[in-house]
Amino acid sequence: MAVEEIPLGEQQAGDAEPALQLERGGLWRQALRQTFRKRSAVAGGVILGLLLFIALFAPVIAPYGEREVLIATEGLRPRAEPCIHLSVDWIPDVPVLSRAESFLEANGFSCPSDRPQHLMGLDGNGRDVFSRILYGARTSLVASVGAVGFAVVCGTVLGLVAGFFGGRIDNVVMRVMDVLLAFPALLLAIAIVTARGPGLFNAVLAVSVVTIPVYARVIRSRVLSVREQDFVAADRALGVSNARILVHRVLPNSLTPLVVQATLGMATAVLELAALSFFGLAGDPDTAEWGRMLSVERNQLFTSPHLVFYPGLMIMLNVLAFNLIGDGLRDALDPRLNS
Repeated sequence: MAVEEIPLGEQQAGDAEPALQLERGGLWRQALRQTFRKRSAVAGGVILGLLLFIALFAPVIAPYGEREVLIATEGLRPRAEPCIHLSVDWIPDVPVLSRAESFLEANGFSCPSDRPQHLMGLDGNGRDVFSRILYGARTSLVASVGAVGFAVVCGTVLGLVAGFFGGRIDNVVMRVMDVLLAFPALLLAIAIVTARGPGLFNAVLAVSVVTIPVYARVIRSRVLSVREQDFVAADRALGVSNARILVHRVLPNSLTPLVVQATLGMATAVLELAALSFFGLAGDPDTAEWGRMLSVERNQLFTSPHLVFYPGLMIMLNVLAFNLIGDGLRDALDPRLNS
C-alpha cells in the first residue's frame, strides 16, 4: 500500500496543477491590465509599438536602401540638409504664416519639388538618414532582445541552482557573480569585445555576460524565500524530484521580479550596445545602427546637427519606452502597492 500512496499523491498534485496554472495565468492577465491603466506605461507601450512597427516594415517604409549611396544618382552633396516637399500654396497672406513659411524654407525643411526629397537629409557618405534610421530600429531591437534573452536564461539557471541547493554550490556560483559585478559593466563589455574581436555578435555576447549576475542575484533572492513555502515542503514529502519542484513550483513563483528586471534591463542593453557601437566595436560601419551613426557624425554637431539629433532621439525613445513599461510592471506586480 505504501508503494501505491506515492503515485496517488502525485496524481492529486497533478490534478491540482491545471487549476494553479489557470490561476497564475489570470494573475498575469490582471497584472497586465493594471500595468496599462497607468498613463506612463501606456505611453511606453505606444512608443515601443511604433518602434516594433518601424522595425518590421522598414523595407516597405524606407524610400531607399540601407546602404544605397545617392550622390552619383541625384547629384547631391554629402551631409545635405533635410528636404521636405511642403505644399504651401493654400496658405493665406498672413504675416505670421508668411514668417513661418520663410523659417521652414530658410532652415531646409521645405525645398522645391524638383529637388529629391530626404526627410532627414544625407549622411557623410551620401546615404538617406531617414532610411538608415528605420533599418537601425531592427538592429537595435534584435540585438537588445538577444542580449537580454541570453542573460535572463543563464542568470535564471544559475540563480535557481544556487538558491535551491545552497551550500557549496551557492558559494561557488555567487562568488563568480560577485567577481563579474566588481567590474564596471561597460568597461568589462569593452574588454570582452576587444578580446574576441569587433562585431555585433560579440557585442551582444559581451552585454549578456556583464548582465548575467544581475538576473542571477534577483532570481536567487526570490528562490531563497520560495523554497521554504509549504507547497514546496508538501512536494518533497510526496517524493517529487528536485527537478520537478524547480520547474513547476519554484520557477513560476519566482518570475515576478525577473520580468520587471528584464524589462528595465532592455533599456540598459540598448544603451550599452549603442555605446559599444559608438566606440566602433559592434558591427561594420555600413550597418545601420544608431550608436554607430552617432559615432561617425559626432564632429558635425554644429555644422550638420540633424545627423546627430535623429539617431540620439531614437536611442532616447527606445530607452524611454522600456523604462516606462518596466515602471508600470513593477507597480502592478508589487503587492505592497496594490494592497
